[in-house]
Amino acid sequence: MQVSPVGLALPVQPAGPGNKQESGGSSFADMLNDSLKKLNDSKVNADNLTLKFLTGEIQDFHQVAIAMQEASLTMQLAVEVRNKVIEAYQEVSRMQV
Repeated sequence: MQVSPVGLALPVQPAGPGNKQESGGSSFADMLNDSLKKLNDSKVNADNLTLKFLTGEIQDFHQVAIAMQEASLTMQLAVEVRNKVIEAYQEVSRMQV
């Protein structure tokens, strides 16, 4: 049986502020900030529609219910992603080097 050596496919670069992606893609922090901004926007939109419905500016309750459900689902998704990130961090921190 012949065993061939395993090589690294990609060069490893040290993490740091000077090593931001230069390929035009967004960084993880940018993606996270955009996602949190969208989450906040959906919550603010649901709150505004609820206020307009309560003051009588709009009559369509379906529009309010859809916005509230969208905000709720977005929040649940964010919480699940947060839980998975924390779980992954804990798993990595328990690894023995």
